[in-house]
Amino acid sequence: MSSPGHILIIDDDVSLNKMLTMHFEDQGHEVSSALDCAQALDKLAEHEPDMVLLDQQLPDGTGLDLLPRLLERDPGLAVVMMTGLSDLEIAIEAISRGALDFVHKPLKTDELNHVANRALEQRSMARQLAAARLEPQASQSPARLVGGSQAMVEVSKEIARVSPTDTTVLITGESGTGKELVARAIHVHSKRTGPFVPVNSAAIVDTLLESELFGHEKGAFTGATSRKEGKFELARDGTLFLDEIGDLPLSMQAKLLRVLQEHSFERVGGNQQIPTNARIVTATNRNLDEDVAQGRFRRDLLYRLQVINIQIPPLRERREDILALTGALLEKIAIALHRRPLKVEDAAMRALQDYHWPGNVRELDNVLTQAAVRAVSPLLTLELIAPALGTAPEMRTPPRSEAYLPLSLDEVEAKHIQTVLDHVFGHKGKACGILGISRPALDRKIQKYQLEVNK
Repeated sequence: MSSPGHILIIDDDVSLNKMLTMHFEDQGHEVSSALDCAQALDKLAEHEPDMVLLDQQLPDGTGLDLLPRLLERDPGLAVVMMTGLSDLEIAIEAISRGALDFVHKPLKTDELNHVANRALEQRSMARQLAAARLEPQASQSPARLVGGSQAMVEVSKEIARVSPTDTTVLITGESGTGKELVARAIHVHSKRTGPFVPVNSAAIVDTLLESELFGHEKGAFTGATSRKEGKFELARDGTLFLDEIGDLPLSMQAKLLRVLQEHSFERVGGNQQIPTNARIVTATNRNLDEDVAQGRFRRDLLYRLQVINIQIPPLRERREDILALTGALLEKIAIALHRRPLKVEDAAMRALQDYHWPGNVRELDNVLTQAAVRAVSPLLTLELIAPALGTAPEMRTPPRSEAYLPLSLDEVEAKHIQTVLDHVFGHKGKACGILGISRPALDRKIQKYQLEVNK
């Protein structure tokens, strides 16, 4: 017998509805019932059933017509069609439209139980596959932590220490240093059985952020035609990674603090407290202590988020890792471009090691990708690498024999963003792709640093 699930029975025969309800409740399942198509859609949004037992003839439509509407709202739903003995073509059509199985009337208990168990097992498998698909494909970073510098050894030790625990972790570092990669490593080495669910707080419009995190009930706002699970629910028993946490609006900071304190939340438009067991890992490239002092970030929330703080050093402070990082990135780029294994010539490698890397590993990835796209052979030469590095003198590391005045992080970021904007002739979409940030985040930085957008 399968694990208990929630079964929705759609049949206008009241007596049969009651009989089936009693039968499945006796087996430990939750049961809802509907007498027509309209009720069925409402029950689907209200209860999110695992299985639907659907009759063909209904007062306001047919089961075949209702079937695609059910699957459109919940693609993983296990639907079993009920047909008469002579309705074989309808049963076949139901399967072709996405039904899992069918049963003939008059219903036989053994057949019904067998089909129901199969349907619930299918639903459970579909949920597991959906959770697995929450893991995004390879991003613009190496697929693993790379580097043998002392700084990265210390980061690795911190990951090993915090992974088995359930404590919150705040990962800090400049843009492009690989904060999400560290968050993923913490999840992979943890005891968590659920998925890793990343959320970029800066990439979601403020008005939609609450719904994105906590979900919403049907009718909660215009366009909310059905219930939606938020990221906290999707991350059940897993890890919820909130990137760019410093950009979270103060109103949402208060709600996040409440979730951390009470381990529960409400969907938008709902009043039911939903427990959450998701582990929270956050990241930022901002100085949150400074944001607290200026009233942009809640001190009490910061205390909750940085039980453990992992600081990722910028690439210019661990130049000994550039060789290993280049090798790892070239493997990924060659696969993505369907190319033979790529290699960097010695002169080009020296240029990579001498560069200041204000964009860190993300910029290194971008430079190598640009060179690989233009290359006609597997060897990436200095002539291919140099243009992608830019020509602004301040973007390069001065010769080691010369003294230079170090720049602040804001100055480095401003100069790098301006260089990228100039490189793409003011095309914000392309600039976002190179920088690895959202359009709203880029607009905020352009305003913050009063940058020029020349077209």
